[in-house]
Amino acid sequence: MKYVILVSHGTFAPGLHSVLKMLAGGDRSDIISASMEDDMGADDFIHRFEEVTRSIKESDEIILLADIIGGSPLTNALDFLSQKGLLSNTIAFGGMNLPMALTAAMMKDGMDQENLRSSLLIEAKNAMMEMELRIKEDEDEI
Repeated sequence: MKYVILVSHGTFAPGLHSVLKMLAGGDRSDIISASMEDDMGADDFIHRFEEVTRSIKESDEIILLADIIGGSPLTNALDFLSQKGLLSNTIAFGGMNLPMALTAAMMKDGMDQENLRSSLLIEAKNAMMEMELRIKEDEDEI
């Protein structure tokens, strides 16, 4: 099985997970989230991460999406996956956003790892743009 795992500081990962439930088909066992909340140390996060990833086996694949590269949630998740022998089947990204996570959830089973990797980066980058605002002036103004 291929899993999408979301990790973050605060409630970003669980919030994004909630949106994925709305857009990607309900409560799916292949989408998991864990967050490092206020006053939570690394050991507490690792314990939480271990709980939510308990069903993952060595033969499974993992797409790990994190809020930022180098952040504690990502580095601790990678350390844990390494200790469990799961790192060789993992691809990891920082800077997750909704289009990236939605692409991972919807396309992960239909693409090989290299095409999926490329698609995730393209979706994440293409989602970032400024919205051009045009204000129509009221013709009746004096």
